[in-house]
Amino acid sequence: MAGISRFTTSLKSIVKQFTDSNKNIFTYSEIEGIFEDGKQSWRLPQSMTTDKFLMQLIEKTDFREIELNFASVESRRLFMYGNATPEEIASASFNKAYLSHFTASSMNGLTEQIPKTIYVTAEQSAKHEIVPEIARRGLIQENIDKAFKKPQRTSEAIADWEGIKIVLLRGKSTGNLGVKSIGSARNLRVTDIERTLIDMTVRPSYSGGIFEVLKAYQNAGENGKISVNKLLSYLKRMDFIYPYHQAIGFYMEKSGAFKEQQLEKFRELIGEYKFYLGYNMQEMEFSEDWNIYYPKGLR
Repeated sequence: MAGISRFTTSLKSIVKQFTDSNKNIFTYSEIEGIFEDGKQSWRLPQSMTTDKFLMQLIEKTDFREIELNFASVESRRLFMYGNATPEEIASASFNKAYLSHFTASSMNGLTEQIPKTIYVTAEQSAKHEIVPEIARRGLIQENIDKAFKKPQRTSEAIADWEGIKIVLLRGKSTGNLGVKSIGSARNLRVTDIERTLIDMTVRPSYSGGIFEVLKAYQNAGENGKISVNKLLSYLKRMDFIYPYHQAIGFYMEKSGAFKEQQLEKFRELIGEYKFYLGYNMQEMEFSEDWNIYYPKGLR
């Protein structure tokens, strides 16, 4: 009983600690850190643990617990103070995760659509990846054809939160290239325009499809917010095995929103391999200029 009364006595100070953080979503470890740092000044009893502290927060304040159950991934336990957007919840679900693909397209103003699925990327460790230079030595046209005539592999790590799907993607290690922090507390991480366009090009099925990717390039070019030099720099640093520069150049030209000198930067990179704008395309046309197959009827 004494523990509860002391918590109640210090409730205003405890709530202020969370309010001043300008955050709405907390992990268990963050709650634990706040509890450990403040328990003496709040004069909480020694018998109070982090779990008991959390129980009191949920009972006496606007805190609530959120559990996200991702298939094939350990469930994520989060705590929401007040209200939070689905994007904030998704971004906080995994350490150093960031919003990407169609979600980032929406947040960067590249689509008029309102996505009902949130894509969040958590990067893999670099040691688990194939060295691109070694993989490129074994790259032949036959293998490219086989890979892109199949459906794109998609993530099975999907959780549902109040009717919103949150999809976890395991991205390649980039050192958070092109990831920016936004929001009042700068705790919402999302890819910038250039990185978003690259991600959409590589995985169109997470981006609303090929036609929506083309629209994103058109909006980026017409808005004048894109740096083609930055886009090219990111592409080189990401060091893909497949020739995605051909797909990017194709999208840029097809959008009609880029100048010839900007397109030329990507034309210079065109290689011998015929490439594909997407996976499992049923009816295709071929662009001689960009050495790439694309869906029939793409305008």
